[in-house]
Amino acid sequence: MGYRCLLLGRVEFVLGKKGLQMYCPFCGHSETKVTDSRLVAEGNQVRRRRECLACGERFTSYETAELLMPRVIKSNGNREPFNEEKLRLGLMRALEKRPVSLEGVESVITRIKRALRATGEPEMKSLELGELVMAELRELDKIAYVRFASVYRSFQDIHEFKKEIDSMGEKDDQLPHEGGLDTSNE
Repeated sequence: MGYRCLLLGRVEFVLGKKGLQMYCPFCGHSETKVTDSRLVAEGNQVRRRRECLACGERFTSYETAELLMPRVIKSNGNREPFNEEKLRLGLMRALEKRPVSLEGVESVITRIKRALRATGEPEMKSLELGELVMAELRELDKIAYVRFASVYRSFQDIHEFKKEIDSMGEKDDQLPHEGGLDTSNE
């Protein structure tokens, strides 16, 4: 049976006869003990403090579940892996100079990724992914939503912008308003 190494930062894991073993980054010994474990990153990661049984040095390791994201089927039929960075850049472009925090952007990305995994499908059409992004942007910032929609739906003229903005107004009129300014046209 072969061995497979994975180096995360300075901590080395080796798949051996006893399963996945962690090697001390200081002396290379294969036996360590966990002294403390905590959930971090909103419960998506486990932080473990470890101590080497040979040299006594302590170090930290982080464990994250690696869940497979569906592949994206582009409009031309090509398939490519889901690219979180591409999603983040598209959101940031739409949200440029808008009053939305980075935490808000990261929350949107987390919700989109969760929705993608929840489908359980190995592949997803880029159109479906685009609709998920637009739904999230619509809730987060309406200006960013229109910016994204204009590129995503390839608006050709001002009439297409107006039609999209009017449809937003129609959908918002169906929702109960919570105090604030009266937006009805009386």
